[in-house]
Amino acid sequence: HGSLFVPLTLLLCVVLFQWEVIQRTLNGSQFYTFSVCNVGEREQDNWLRTTFIQRRPSASRVFVELQFIVRDCNSFDGASLTCKETFNLFTSESDADVGTTFRKGQFKKVATIAPDEITSKNELRINTETKVVENLSRKGFYLAFQDIGACIALLSVRVYYKTCPATVKSLASFPETVAGGENQALREVSGVCVENAISEELPRIYCTVDGEWVVPVGQCQCKPGYEEVEDECQECKAGSFKAEASGDKCTPCPANTQELDSGAVVCPCMDGFYRAPNDPPTGPCSGLPSAPRDLVATTSAGKLLLTWSPPEDTGGRTDITYSIECQRCEGMVCQSCGEKIRYEPAGVGLTDTKVSVSELDAHLNYTFTVEAHSGVTVLTSQAVPPANRPPSTSDDNLDVTTYTVLILEKNSVQIKDLVPGTAYLFRVQALSSDGSPGGSSMEEQFETSGTEGNQHGQRSTCFFLKNETSLIHGFCIFLFRKRNSHTRQGPEDTYFSSSEQLKPLKTYVDPHTYEDPNTAVLKFATEIHPSHITKQKVIGAGEFGEVYRGILKVPGRKEVAVAIKTLKPGYTEKQRQDFLSEASIMGQFSHQNIIRLEGVVTKFKHAMIVTEYMENGALDRYLRDHDGEFASFQLVGMLRGIAAGMKYLSDMSYVHRDLAARNILVNNTLECKVSDFGLSRVLEDDPEGTYTTSGGKIPIRWTAPEAIAYRKFTSASDVWSFGIVMWEVMAFGERPYWDMSNHEVMKAINEAFRLPAPMDCPSAVYQLMLQCWLQDRSKRPRFGDIVSLLDKLLRSPDSLKTIADFDPRISIRLPSTSGSDGSPFRSVSEWLESIKMSQYSENFACAGVVTMDQVLQMKNEDIKNIGVRLPGHLKRIAYSILGLKDQTSTLSVFAV
Repeated sequence: HGSLFVPLTLLLCVVLFQWEVIQRTLNGSQFYTFSVCNVGEREQDNWLRTTFIQRRPSASRVFVELQFIVRDCNSFDGASLTCKETFNLFTSESDADVGTTFRKGQFKKVATIAPDEITSKNELRINTETKVVENLSRKGFYLAFQDIGACIALLSVRVYYKTCPATVKSLASFPETVAGGENQALREVSGVCVENAISEELPRIYCTVDGEWVVPVGQCQCKPGYEEVEDECQECKAGSFKAEASGDKCTPCPANTQELDSGAVVCPCMDGFYRAPNDPPTGPCSGLPSAPRDLVATTSAGKLLLTWSPPEDTGGRTDITYSIECQRCEGMVCQSCGEKIRYEPAGVGLTDTKVSVSELDAHLNYTFTVEAHSGVTVLTSQAVPPANRPPSTSDDNLDVTTYTVLILEKNSVQIKDLVPGTAYLFRVQALSSDGSPGGSSMEEQFETSGTEGNQHGQRSTCFFLKNETSLIHGFCIFLFRKRNSHTRQGPEDTYFSSSEQLKPLKTYVDPHTYEDPNTAVLKFATEIHPSHITKQKVIGAGEFGEVYRGILKVPGRKEVAVAIKTLKPGYTEKQRQDFLSEASIMGQFSHQNIIRLEGVVTKFKHAMIVTEYMENGALDRYLRDHDGEFASFQLVGMLRGIAAGMKYLSDMSYVHRDLAARNILVNNTLECKVSDFGLSRVLEDDPEGTYTTSGGKIPIRWTAPEAIAYRKFTSASDVWSFGIVMWEVMAFGERPYWDMSNHEVMKAINEAFRLPAPMDCPSAVYQLMLQCWLQDRSKRPRFGDIVSLLDKLLRSPDSLKTIADFDPRISIRLPSTSGSDGSPFRSVSEWLESIKMSQYSENFACAGVVTMDQVLQMKNEDIKNIGVRLPGHLKRIAYSILGLKDQTSTLSVFAV
């Protein structure tokens, strides 16, 4: 808060008429109260005005907090006809202090102030009331208080404005910003990257009217050699580096590199180690490979066969190749063999450790040298005669390693007859249809028990995945090491014992499968003592009872605002179980876009479900209340949050069944969270992944056609519902399919009708809606795909500039100049009510626009001039007039 001036007790005020100033002493300090009490006299008009209040230039909206006392009129004998229990607050703007000059005509009424608590003869009750003064534009203003016959005492006045405090978000620094007013609900603020951070686009954020930062756009990243530490960019510590600007942390210098001082962007190679030209500068450095070993020359069928072993030390590289150098010697003279001799398969670039040499001349001495190459260097090894080979070594105590390769065309294999007391390694690699290798899995090690014939050592299973469109061949490398020194049975044995145990556990558990539903509640929800819950205000009504806003204060935890669902009196045991089953479902979820369960009350008479409190309530109502106030980028950001929550649910094999904007809640940072799990059910383990129900209400306008027809629900049917939610959000809470009946909706969908693009909806967003509404559910995108696409749109705001085609005749459902029954609109107010713009009826009347013929003559500038300022409202009225001018009725549009 930014304070404009201190309480009224320290102000000099102009006292007019019957107001009295009374000086009092409290705790050693003097303060003043202003009072008036002429309840027995008629036509009272007593004014009290403040001194000049200077306004901070950017503070166009201020709050006036009053503390006052009002005497009960019934406590005065014979004054009931003239006594009042309210007074009025006025304001007047000025560019300079006018001193004691006072003209009532210069003041504009702000509000009538009525007390919540009235003071009787025996009990003093102090009221506190806060009012908003909007659209201030001059250098300062005055406040005035008018009494019209009440007995009141004004104790204090505090005037303040709200600010979004200076902050650092995503390494961008944003200055303290005065919150906007009614005409600027979100004030855009540009930020500056903190020291040693950079950004490709200017970071921005929005300041709400309540002084909260929301919807950050763009981010800064630490420069090379720096990493983010508590909203700062600090140098990489000695021994670590970061090569480019990113949100990543500094990483330790890789192997065989020098550890430089702080702030390194790369770690150079140590002496004797190198990077190849194609190696990344951030990768490890390689040493020199040693010489090939055990080079042997043998003859066969007139050819010389050279074989050797790989270098003992490859220098840490895998790109080892070999080349052959040949010299022929006559007497004491040696020269290169040249191109006369032939190598098979080649003389250079060999990856195998053998080569065949032919076309050799008789009676000449040949010397062959095998060179080992890597990306960084070359070493050589001279050939040695076979007689010089060292004898081979055999030791039964050494581990014996055997490789077995199984070629598979399925995604599992059972391997039997395993050796007891043996460790096995498995690796799966995919092969394409032409046999070329693909990616492989990590090696997994298992060990059989030491008991001969034990079933734990007799079978195991190796897996790999199938391609979405065609079967990928694969092989399983099956390696075992026999260990004679000892045997053991590890945790893998239990895992290996049954193919059933290899299946992943179901993440979500349906509470309806519990014989005793109370068991499910105790398993998944935290029990809260009622004494820790304070109800404050009724904010709604659910299927089972009232919903309250309240406070949860658990000992040892911070006090938090919560929503409290209650169970109405006279409930049956089944209603109680159904009520608490929602908590059993919610308690299994933990995601920032799923409403969070705080706990339940089950062990006392009045059952309650306690969840986090979402300040802005249901998404559909919130969007209707803020029609036209958000840009497409912000709406897409909301949709991204909803999609992320639904991806989380779908990954848990969970179907919501009632996804709609009314079941999405919004907090004070515009973060959207999925709620209301009353209709939700888990996916069964059948191949279709469907849930079938024989009863229950289905929300027709949000439900996929296959779910309506066959009551089969899948994540794909949730995707259809998400498409409807997208339409609701982009249409600012418009009702899907308008005033069509459920029967008309089902008929239209089956005839391939789809909702048209909302006004100003980006084309890319509308195309995604249409993908969600594909008749074939297998072709609809998955929630993971939807999240990825929305992320892509948010990273490229320009992609939202192309607007989808908009037809006002369909989107606003206005049949030319007729009402819903086909008859002409009888008045301007009736027309405005039909497009939910009835708040502007007085504006039209004051401007003299009182007939529909006059409405049809209006242009955009005329609409602005009568006081329609919000862009969304302006467009809705303008497009409605456009639809009114078209004599084609909505019904015939649908018929076409």
